[in-house]
Amino acid sequence: MQKLLLRIDKISTFAGQAFSWLIVGLTFLITYEVFVRYALHAAHSWAFDIMLQMYGTLFMMAGAYTLSKNGMVRGDVLYGFLPPRVQALFDLTLYIVFFLPGVTALCWAGYVYAGDSWRIWEHSSITADGPPLYHFKTIIPLAGAFILVQGFVEIIRCIICLKQGKWPSRIQDVEEVDVEKLKATVHVTDEDIARLDEYVMHGKGGDR
Repeated sequence: MQKLLLRIDKISTFAGQAFSWLIVGLTFLITYEVFVRYALHAAHSWAFDIMLQMYGTLFMMAGAYTLSKNGMVRGDVLYGFLPPRVQALFDLTLYIVFFLPGVTALCWAGYVYAGDSWRIWEHSSITADGPPLYHFKTIIPLAGAFILVQGFVEIIRCIICLKQGKWPSRIQDVEEVDVEKLKATVHVTDEDIARLDEYVMHGKGGDR
């Protein structure tokens, strides 16, 4: 079972990392469009639509990846202090009551929207010659399906945690910098940082 869960994690991770390259393309597109708009006075009417589609695709396809890394935002500040079994009980309840109905509705509605868009060969109406939208709307049910499958994985993890009293392992990936570990690595103390702040505020900063 654990191998199956980690295999699905790998699929979600691969999808998220693959689509993350859109941010590189988006950066180049924005840079290019700014250049031609202000330097060459030759702006493209389709650029804004394509930028929105690239960012929207990136945002949607990163959902399963974020869920697989347990990176979704939690609103309850007390959650981290609860025992694993209590956390799993809360998560399982929320997955069943809210997650499954919501994401299932997303998949169905996205399927209908994409089908209608392909049927009429929908194009953006922001500009007169707007780019097509049907391929972009197809991402909605696709992303929803990835999230739904990953959601079932998380539900199984909750059940395992309820039985074993601890969370099963996940695939490790990029993590936020641990400030305390970083300070220990470079041998910097809080007193050093305080002295540096004092120097900036009353030393060089004060001379200016």
